[in-house]
Amino acid sequence: MTPNRIVLAGLAAIALAGCAGSSMAPAPSDAQARAKALELMKASFKERGIAKLDRLNQDEAQALCSQYGVKAPPKDVAERIEKANLATIKPPSDGTYLGDWKRGEQIAQRGTGFQWSDTKDTPVGANCYACHQLSKQEISFGTIGPTLYNFGKVRGYGADMQKYAWGKVYNAQAYSACSNMPRFGHNGILTEQQMKDIVALLMDPASPINQ
Repeated sequence: MTPNRIVLAGLAAIALAGCAGSSMAPAPSDAQARAKALELMKASFKERGIAKLDRLNQDEAQALCSQYGVKAPPKDVAERIEKANLATIKPPSDGTYLGDWKRGEQIAQRGTGFQWSDTKDTPVGANCYACHQLSKQEISFGTIGPTLYNFGKVRGYGADMQKYAWGKVYNAQAYSACSNMPRFGHNGILTEQQMKDIVALLMDPASPINQ
């Protein structure tokens, strides 16, 4: 569960508890409710293995998105989030955006990493198929995100599109405020080489995505 959804669940629990209490009790402010939710979460979650409590800490974008829940934030707030996240994107150190699409396909299929039972040496995956359709060969995929089939074939294989694909993998909130997509580069989930391989999976004409 993402920090945004955890906060929403905590707020819902607080609201239900308030309904069961005295009707004379004043309703908590949004700030008080969020503070109480965070307090409850930190009391309920226990550090275990590599899963530490710092995962509950939100940055500005996450905090803003939590305020609006499942609703889209106002235009000015969305623009603020996107501008701040766009500034975090770092290009590849060697200026090359494409890696090996075959490695990228393995990363897209892999869902391991960063669970309490993992170690720092556990191979980390992007788990792309949990949210997206990618290639025709995969018959099981999620639909939370848009289909990525023919991503490069439809959009083109040029340098600008490679840069966009890199940015989207690095920090999706730079292009879509409050996106559910993990910020793979911004949060250090994937290495630079892994992100290159994912971009190659999307952009290489030989990739099964573009067949």
